[in-house]
Amino acid sequence: MSKSDVLREWYDEVWENGNLDAIDRLFAPDTMAEGLIPEMQVGPDDFRDFVTAFQQLVGPIRVDLPKVVENGDWLAAVIRIETSRADTGAPVELTGQVMARVCDGKMVEAYNQVDFISLFEQLGQFPPDTLPVSMTGQRLDWT
Repeated sequence: MSKSDVLREWYDEVWENGNLDAIDRLFAPDTMAEGLIPEMQVGPDDFRDFVTAFQQLVGPIRVDLPKVVENGDWLAAVIRIETSRADTGAPVELTGQVMARVCDGKMVEAYNQVDFISLFEQLGQFPPDTLPVSMTGQRLDWT
């Protein structure tokens, strides 16, 4: 199985199918992924909680990997996620990137970047245009 196949299976099984048992098969037990939650590394048990929490917010998930590059033990991919709001069914699109090191068919290092601001805007949890407004120096009004 190529490194790209491992990553594709990760998104197919864990994210699209919600198969949390696949985490143990595709993610080494001592691996800690970085970038999903600021200042926190995410291990296998944390991923179970993270995926479960994410799935409560959205409908069925479809993950596309339009660009994947392999170099030795490493791979990098652009991620495009299509889903919908769990409460209204409105479409949601999300992008991100992952860089991972794969050995013996398991991810042993992972670095993630996901556009969570856009996600939470689309879910109605952040006000529209959160990033542009924040770039002006204005504070967001949470009332």
